[in-house]
Amino acid sequence: MISKILEITIPFVVPAMDLRYNDIRSKKERPLDMKKIRIGSGAGYAGDRIEPAVELMEKGNLDYIIFECLAERTVAIGQQDKEKDPSKGYNQLLDYRMEKILPLMAKNKVKVITNMGAANPVSAAERTCEIARKLGVSGLKIACVTGDDITDELDKYENEKVLEDGTLLKEKKDVLISANVYMGAEGITKALEEGANLVITGRVSDPALTIGPLVHEFGWNIDDNPDQMGQAVLAGHLLECGGQGAGGNYMYDWRNVPRMDELGFPIAELTDDTFEITKAPDCGGIICEQSCKEQFLYEVHDPANYLTPDVNVDISHATITQVGDNRVRIGGVKGKPRPDTLKLCVGYHKGWKTVSMLSFAWPDAYEKAQYCAEVIMKKMQRRGMKADDIHISYIGLNSLHLGVADMSEEALKNLNECVLRIAVFSEDKSECAKIIPEISPLQLNGPPGASFFGGRARVQEVMALWPTTVPRDAVQVESHILEVK
Repeated sequence: MISKILEITIPFVVPAMDLRYNDIRSKKERPLDMKKIRIGSGAGYAGDRIEPAVELMEKGNLDYIIFECLAERTVAIGQQDKEKDPSKGYNQLLDYRMEKILPLMAKNKVKVITNMGAANPVSAAERTCEIARKLGVSGLKIACVTGDDITDELDKYENEKVLEDGTLLKEKKDVLISANVYMGAEGITKALEEGANLVITGRVSDPALTIGPLVHEFGWNIDDNPDQMGQAVLAGHLLECGGQGAGGNYMYDWRNVPRMDELGFPIAELTDDTFEITKAPDCGGIICEQSCKEQFLYEVHDPANYLTPDVNVDISHATITQVGDNRVRIGGVKGKPRPDTLKLCVGYHKGWKTVSMLSFAWPDAYEKAQYCAEVIMKKMQRRGMKADDIHISYIGLNSLHLGVADMSEEALKNLNECVLRIAVFSEDKSECAKIIPEISPLQLNGPPGASFFGGRARVQEVMALWPTTVPRDAVQVESHILEVK
């Protein structure tokens, strides 16, 4: 029998056109031993869809919704935007998302936690205030959490070794774009304690967006409750990728995911000692043991030591149990003391690239594409191109599988089509540009049937990332509250 967790519902009335946010639910009205917190996933990456978030805020009976929109590379892009315009640097879809969700926040009393602040959480909060005023949404306390950007302090850590190759940070000082520390949940929790109902951060760990509300709601002490903190991390981990946690990118049985065209996003439902994953009613997707297992292990290098800023998590003996339709219970998650250091991700300018493509049709599609590549390389040799790296592949054959692709005569002889892809990398921008004028003319000056594919090639900047660690005291976490009255 599936045990039912008691839940107290406090009745309240919100007039249809009342866009004031006044959270009338209180801890006194919802005793700790009966309290249930529902947190929905609103986004899994910077450019994610808004429809599942709207659906969750309307139908999900949520207390909170998180928008995880910040990959490592996204911060560096934000820093570049900020250099061009000091008022920018936050997620480029912030306006679009806030226009959709701010009225729903007020209507349904859902609190929002997001890292859409990217490289400029202060400006993101200020811009959100402007949008709220324009929409007539009042009674908001919008917090921006800062402290992750230590670009100006990097000289103190220039002799730290980069994790991947052991080189020193100072070796990339001249091409530095960004330096952001993965903060934990403390800034989010502090903002909520100060009354914020919308929290915008920069670089925090992905699970921190969920940990912050849970610590605030249940009064957990990060250092005294490692198992509960481990559970909070896994709740955040199962939410952070949006649709991937509800049947998207589902390797086990993707053909039978219901209504993938209307894929919903997951909900984490927690009490002080239970943890379940579900989704909103009447939406596509699936929540089952296997879908949760796939997300459980996503980006977890060592299941016994999943390091986050808030706790070191052990999921090596965790349990995942189906307890209802689209409902899974998680148990056995353990926590260990949090690490003494924090991860620092340094973005830097590595060089330049250009990617060129030409498509060829049957017959002899691969043979023509290969011959065209030889023609181009001969031309580049005569032009004296000095590239640091050239990668030639054939889309549909070996662009993904590389050296293990089946390149047998049988596999190649009857291809309907083949796309030649040539990628050139160089630290010198002008070297990358040399190949561009040679691509388009091959439609008339090369083997038969060549077609220009993917638009005219262009030189693009290449950003790279260097991870290292810094002491915890490198970060001064601060929370600032802005009010929309």
